[in-house]
Amino acid sequence: MPGSSRSGHQNARPPRGSVDGGTCSREGGAMRSQQIFQGLAMTTAAAAAALMLTACGPSQPQSQTTTAPGTGSASPNATSAPPSTPAPPSSAGTSPSTAAPEPGTPDLCKAAGLSAAMDASGGGAAGSVYMKLNLTNTGSEPCILRGFAGVSLAANGAGAPIGAPATRDEAVAPTDVLLAPGQTGSAVLRYTQAGNYPDCAMVDAAGYRIYPPEDTASLFLPQPTKACSNAGITLLSIGAFQPA
Repeated sequence: MPGSSRSGHQNARPPRGSVDGGTCSREGGAMRSQQIFQGLAMTTAAAAAALMLTACGPSQPQSQTTTAPGTGSASPNATSAPPSTPAPPSSAGTSPSTAAPEPGTPDLCKAAGLSAAMDASGGGAAGSVYMKLNLTNTGSEPCILRGFAGVSLAANGAGAPIGAPATRDEAVAPTDVLLAPGQTGSAVLRYTQAGNYPDCAMVDAAGYRIYPPEDTASLFLPQPTKACSNAGITLLSIGAFQPA
């Protein structure tokens, strides 16, 4: 029946203005997905903000920890302060007084207060002569002979030395020799014969020029002998002064 079939089909159509169930379901699902996405986005943004706040939050404590070394760095200054006021400076100030000579210590003997003499009784060996050089205190105060005299041969009392000066014989250690007025100190003087050296360039010497230890003034002791003008040849050696 055609009429009934059309009527049946018309009844099967959805009324106007109504929404198909499948369409609503899809649209509802899309809306829920959008809401879920928006919710997730908001949640993610909130979490990111929270993380940023959390990351930014410790920055202040870290700035406090960076200032801590500054306060700690002052402690070495505090520990280094005590060495700035040590006791040694006071002791250093007193050291010169301890090194200074004691009051009443005699001065070194000088040429102006001495006389010189030669004692040739020392003997000789192998072309050498051993003598004793004696220096006597002619002053009114005690003085000290210390160490070695400077000795050379000279043409005359005012003349320059001839040849090489005496070398030091250190077989006997130097010592302080205290000379009261009139007392004598002696040193061993060895003279080697000038004739022992073919290239000596021998000349006559009038005596010995003698410089007391640590003195720039000299004494002249007349005693004619032969000298070598060749300064490469040494004829004399002198020992340290000892009590006579």
